[in-house]
Amino acid sequence: MTARTHRPAAGPAAPRLAPALALLLVVVLTACTGGGTRGPDGDGGPGAPTGSAAAGDATGHIVIASGRDVTGKNGIRRQLIDAWNLREQRKNSGFRARLVELPGSADEQRSQLLGALQSRSAAYDVVNLDVTWVPEFATAGLIEPLPRDLLDDDVIPSVAATARWDGKVYAAPFNSDVGLLYYRRDYLERAGVERPDLAAGPELTWNGLRGLVDDLNAQLPPDTPYEKGWTTQLAAYEGRTVNAVEAFASAVPDLELVDGDGRYTGDVDGLTDGIAELRRRTETAYTLQDAHSSDEGASLSDFVEGRTAFLRHWPSEYRTLYRTFSEKQLGVAPLPGRAVLGGQNLAVTGASPRKRKATELIRFLTGKESERCLLKAGFAATRTSAYEDGSDGSDGSDGSDGSDGEDGKDGKDGERCATVGPGPSASPTGEGADPVPRDGDGRPAYARDVLLPALRRAVHRPRTPLYGAFTQTLIARLGPLHGDDAPSDEDLAGHLDEALRKALPH
Repeated sequence: MTARTHRPAAGPAAPRLAPALALLLVVVLTACTGGGTRGPDGDGGPGAPTGSAAAGDATGHIVIASGRDVTGKNGIRRQLIDAWNLREQRKNSGFRARLVELPGSADEQRSQLLGALQSRSAAYDVVNLDVTWVPEFATAGLIEPLPRDLLDDDVIPSVAATARWDGKVYAAPFNSDVGLLYYRRDYLERAGVERPDLAAGPELTWNGLRGLVDDLNAQLPPDTPYEKGWTTQLAAYEGRTVNAVEAFASAVPDLELVDGDGRYTGDVDGLTDGIAELRRRTETAYTLQDAHSSDEGASLSDFVEGRTAFLRHWPSEYRTLYRTFSEKQLGVAPLPGRAVLGGQNLAVTGASPRKRKATELIRFLTGKESERCLLKAGFAATRTSAYEDGSDGSDGSDGSDGSDGEDGKDGKDGERCATVGPGPSASPTGEGADPVPRDGDGRPAYARDVLLPALRRAVHRPRTPLYGAFTQTLIARLGPLHGDDAPSDEDLAGHLDEALRKALPH
């Protein structure tokens, strides 16, 4: 099966965030304009920036290497960095931070970062790592242990665990991620389903989802583009690993493929049960055939085109989908069973000559106010307070530790970002520039009741310094799952177990 060409999702251009971005805990609320504080090469590149300080300088540029910001070219990450820069400018500290966005896929970004840090060919002080990379970079000595209080009780426990390795804190969670179930509410209504709001009432199971697909197959009129019940990401890349781990964890809740030291601890019986569950979830009667060659972009396009009623995807697509669908058409619910945790964590590089200041920057970017901004902009926040506290900063969050406050002040004037609500009219008809459903505090409407519980229940992919070997082995060995001569669950599990024992210590 050949990989499909990515088709961009349909819909109008992405709305801009509301322009007000309050910068500091100071008496007057100052809006972040996203300009002026970066160097002349502010859009970045893989090398050291123009104007960065010499290795021994106490002041200078702090360079942050990261993948693409899903909230846009001047997205919320860059705006938060600009907010920190303005604070440093007012303090006349001599420090500025600059974001370098790395090109390519996640695997390509990992290779770039490994090569740059091992050779010291780029002056990166802070790196934004996928949660699966932390053990590898820590074991290789490429990132530094950080103060333990970066992971305070406000950080969601499942998310905090991704930042630890070998008993130490090596990173601070910046934004999280978790698998969710998007669905066509209007399709369910047309099929006569009694409860089209799947996020309300009893938790949806995979058997329940299959029953809904049976109803859709039998009742949807032929004038819809609907073809099959659901789609996901099963192409030969990390998406296949994510779907497999979710199936394994749902079928065998206590299955541990690696121990705390990254040694392989799986067995054939557990793998057999997990593969059987993955096969049930992806069989032809319920799954769009193109899912087997789809990545995130292709599966999103199929859902937008109406070919399926259900889509497994990430929180970042909440904003994307509401550019096309209304609340009457679209819903989102926790993924049935167990969902995989994703996200990115900030770490200080071992080669940075500005480790103390880099750590201070990380405190600022991962503090309570910043996490509220990230959630409103479309990321999954890493702190419970972002979902539960009011947006006026009245919870007393963040003091004078360099994370979010200045002079220990807090309060309504100290909120770093304004409510990201409907902006100016985007069209002569009066269509709002921000169609995302939001609660009274400006957060996405699903955040507290759907996203936060999903993050709390999410499962990790195996935590090992050899994660690259693990995922490549899993991807390759699960390739024949739906082929013409697909092996039995037991045979496939035996081959996978043998391959994992070769790839990982045990």
